[in-house]
Amino acid sequence: MKTLVVLLTALCVIGSAFWAYHENYQTQEAYSRSQALQREIGETRARLAILRAEWAYQNRPDRLHELAELNFSKIKLLPLAPEHFGGIDEVNYPVAAPDGLQLELDLDGSVEVSSDGADR
Repeated sequence: MKTLVVLLTALCVIGSAFWAYHENYQTQEAYSRSQALQREIGETRARLAILRAEWAYQNRPDRLHELAELNFSKIKLLPLAPEHFGGIDEVNYPVAAPDGLQLELDLDGSVEVSSDGADR
């Protein structure tokens, strides 16, 4: 009986050693994958920082203005100026219609009155 207990204890020790050995290698593999991912994340962040700097450099207002002037015949871009915007007095506000009348406001600001309410 003593031999059986010693034999079972030895088998448990050997099984535990095998399990610990296996877990150790899985942990080392997971750790190396984690380090590789961290390295890749760092490289990607560095590339992203470079791309952001290049984007800012390419979108300088003076450079874009120059390109717009050089390619005016193709793209017909004009620089923004205050006179390109309308004034508050040019806004067409809706007009209240008297009872029984329907008013239609055209794009040019003219008002058409119809008494029957039919659409034109």
